[in-house]
Amino acid sequence: MAGDSRATGVLAGLDPEQCTAVTAAAGPVCILAGAGTGKTRAITHRIAHRVLSGEIEARHVLAVTFTARAAAEMRARLAELGVGGVQARTFHAAALRQVRYFAPRLLDGRAMPELLESKARLITLAASRAGLRVDRTGARDLASEIEWAKSSLVEPAEYAVAAAKALREPPYEPAKVAEVFAAYERVKRAGGVIDFEDMLRAAVWGIEEHPDVAEQVRAQYRHFVVDEYQDVNPLQQRLLDAWLGGRDDLTVVGDASQTIYSFTGATSGYLIDFPRLRRDAVVVRLVRDYRSTPQVVGLANAVIRQARGAEARLRLELVGQRPRGPEPDLRIFPDEPSEAAAVAVRCKQLIAEGVPASEIAVLFRINAQSETYEEALAAAEVPYVVQGAERFFDRAEIRQGMIALRAATRATPADAPVVPAVVEALAATGWQHDMPPPGGAARERWEALAALVTLAEGAASLADFVDDLQRRAAQQHAPTVEGVTLASLHSAKGLEWDAVFLVGLSDGTLPTTYAKTPEAVEEERRLLYVGVTRARQRLWLSYGQARSPGGRARRPCRFLPQFERGGGASSSGTPALSRKPDGRRAQTVSCRVCGATLLSGADRKLGRCASCPSDLDGELLERLREWRVRVAGVQKVPAYVVFTDATLVALAERQPSKPAELLAIAGIGPRKLGLYGEAVLALVAGASVDDLAPEKSSAT
Repeated sequence: MAGDSRATGVLAGLDPEQCTAVTAAAGPVCILAGAGTGKTRAITHRIAHRVLSGEIEARHVLAVTFTARAAAEMRARLAELGVGGVQARTFHAAALRQVRYFAPRLLDGRAMPELLESKARLITLAASRAGLRVDRTGARDLASEIEWAKSSLVEPAEYAVAAAKALREPPYEPAKVAEVFAAYERVKRAGGVIDFEDMLRAAVWGIEEHPDVAEQVRAQYRHFVVDEYQDVNPLQQRLLDAWLGGRDDLTVVGDASQTIYSFTGATSGYLIDFPRLRRDAVVVRLVRDYRSTPQVVGLANAVIRQARGAEARLRLELVGQRPRGPEPDLRIFPDEPSEAAAVAVRCKQLIAEGVPASEIAVLFRINAQSETYEEALAAAEVPYVVQGAERFFDRAEIRQGMIALRAATRATPADAPVVPAVVEALAATGWQHDMPPPGGAARERWEALAALVTLAEGAASLADFVDDLQRRAAQQHAPTVEGVTLASLHSAKGLEWDAVFLVGLSDGTLPTTYAKTPEAVEEERRLLYVGVTRARQRLWLSYGQARSPGGRARRPCRFLPQFERGGGASSSGTPALSRKPDGRRAQTVSCRVCGATLLSGADRKLGRCASCPSDLDGELLERLREWRVRVAGVQKVPAYVVFTDATLVALAERQPSKPAELLAIAGIGPRKLGLYGEAVLALVAGASVDDLAPEKSSAT
């Protein structure tokens, strides 16, 4: 009875869909869980309910996920529910535990080989034996290709064909990569070491080829839970199938709209095909979003609603459960530096308003974008931390580039054009202008050095530019304990903040120019969706029309029609268009404080962003309101017919001194200028309401 009451208590506070997932009968269960819908709550409560009701024993449960942090959170939540003894681990940790336990039996008493923490040294050696000289960047890219191949169950002899079918862009000729791959496997065996993929394969081999091991593993683990199932790769699925051994007590949870790691071999295909391959599967959709405001949820829905492809068949229309919040703030700036400066100012404002710096994040598509924001935040004295990557000036290629630039100052005339001089100096490091190389790490290195070229635009001389770089590096080395998070969209997955800035949203950056297939473009769309759903309450989206002042114009991100149409996003996610009645695009209005293009009608009327500081004259506003009441009384019309509250605030802030300045305020056209212009200008100049005759400004 006590167990039944505890099991019933686990259901308290669950929404109907979560309750369905928690109480589903033993067998295949697929939980499609949108961002912020409580997936961890659902799966931990499902485990706890089954254990506390006596249906299963905790020691027979294996729950696997992809990060140690997620596994630790799962264990902590189970402990809070009064359930201990469940094995909640990453795929790699679970495999390592089993391989270590069975190693004496599988290896005839020999010790388990040492686990290789990094492939770089052995890959460099293997490349040399294959006649290929590689630097650290090349070794990283080769490691990524080998990890993709092994995770995809591709052998060295199969690599070239498999890479072509998968539309990979290997860092070297496919045949040469395959040769390095084969040499790496030989070097590794000769050294008596294994890598992480070998460990997963060893766990599979131990179960598939040794019936006694299979029997023992399957007797121990009888009930399985897999988190983030859209991120499973073929090798991990092979291990899961080995654990199951044909049984079907499996609960998977995932969101196809958050599939953003296909470049590593992860595939949402197993999640998509789960109901088809298991005809008796229970499928539950969690759509109530408890993380974000309805405004953020509405924009997220608008972004993913246009998705195409296999993943789109499982997309979820989220329903926000939190109280209403501010609309997403869409900003357009002349260039990236002004965009970064405005972001830094807004971050400082939020911190002054009481938002902890650790609850603010600036997210971008590629790590090379971080430098502009590191510089802007440092200049604004806003502390920051870089998530999942080195600070810009700590990167090896940037240090190497600065050495090359310092050396070039000795041979470069003071009046030499700066940008060509920088390009020539960086060529000494092997960097080639306008030639981004294949391979993720090599491309990231190229982009970081390309950022130096962008920074050089506008510098007076090469020597001045090098001095400026040293100043920036010194500023950004200031130690911080807590600060605004700077992170790429990929490294932000699984995290959330009160306020999120999504920056650099221009076509060519998001989606990246390297997304050359419909499938790759759709993954870029999902990446933006992940970014939007990181925000709990405040969301800022922006892009610079040029990379640097006076630079070539760029188009906004194609996934955000609100940018293209000059409108904001309503709480339902529907673009709010800003066009003239004849269909012409409305005149561009910029914020007089930060320079951003104003998108919403209220902001355009004020002449500034709602979040920018106000310079309102309160006394003038009161006189304007009193005057409006008198005029409305004479005309026998509601006060807002004369001027709306927003127009009065704009007048009290902008304080026009001539008719042309009145006409520049949205909501004041030639007719109202003729009716009220003289009186308004007199009030702004200091006249009292009693000095004005209402009937003189009330003609119809």
